[in-house]
Amino acid sequence: MQEPLETAELLAFAKTVEVQSLSRAAKELGVPRATVSRRLARLEERLNTRLLRRTTRSLVLTDAGEALYRHARIVLAAVGDAENSVRRTDDAVRGDLRISVPPMLHDAFYEMICGFAQRYPELRLHLHFSSAHVDLRRDGYDVAIRASSTLEPGLVARTLIRIPLVAVASPTYLAERGTPSSRRDLSKHRCLLGFARGELPETHWPLLNGGKLHVESSFLSNEVTLLCAAAVRGLGIALLPLVLVRDLLEAGALRQVLADEVGADSQVAVVYLEREFVPPQVRAFVDTVVGWAAKGLTNGLLTPQLTAAAARAVDGAPPLRKLKASPRAKPREKQPARR
Repeated sequence: MQEPLETAELLAFAKTVEVQSLSRAAKELGVPRATVSRRLARLEERLNTRLLRRTTRSLVLTDAGEALYRHARIVLAAVGDAENSVRRTDDAVRGDLRISVPPMLHDAFYEMICGFAQRYPELRLHLHFSSAHVDLRRDGYDVAIRASSTLEPGLVARTLIRIPLVAVASPTYLAERGTPSSRRDLSKHRCLLGFARGELPETHWPLLNGGKLHVESSFLSNEVTLLCAAAVRGLGIALLPLVLVRDLLEAGALRQVLADEVGADSQVAVVYLEREFVPPQVRAFVDTVVGWAAKGLTNGLLTPQLTAAAARAVDGAPPLRKLKASPRAKPREKQPARR
């Protein structure tokens, strides 16, 4: 039976991939550069495959190297958890923290992240912005912020905010195509759809009774603000977060349709792997985000400037900054023509 890979070799490989430098990897590991190079060579020899292509200026992962790196992150995290569970002498927040977050976030979220980084200077943050739902275990992430109505098993979720999803369309579109009176009417309408889990085109919309309705798409995007702008432009009916379209509904740029049939409650949550030992850096980040949300700052999870931009896509739409100054303001009434 062949001996398993050595942790020191996997660590040298993973660190080299992360910092993209043999010299820097050696410095962070506290060993000579020659030692790192020797460990990488032993690892490639043991596996009988090339993992890294090294030039004078760069390091490039091969396909085999990419596959090994994903698994090496999991193995090294498990080894670290095992060691910390019996050897931890303090709760110091240090090391690496890999976070996946959706791209549509407000400046207030960025300020919270920067404050978190300042609070824990020994922590190295890796923030990856993507609309796709990454696999935390497979892709080596510690924590993620998700906007979804369902969560996969094996994750712990702390809800930050619940957001109703509503079906909306522009007055222009409804005047041209008619207002659907029942969900069956949607088969005659143009629907603007997103991507399930940020990856696959949506084929169904949720119903308030818990069921699903098949819908045909005329416009697909994984960027929800683009779907909002398309709805304002009269391209079709979209299912969007209420927090994103509330001002547009008040301004009259959009109207809700099928309010008694189509819709669901989505949640924005911070999620992390379910395991016996939660690393201090993960616990610190989760507590920080949950505390930030508890202060009523969850509107910062969406960018209001983008809704304003969508409203301005319609000629003559009232500026949203005026509506924000007067929350109860009514849509402008049409003035009689001057003689």
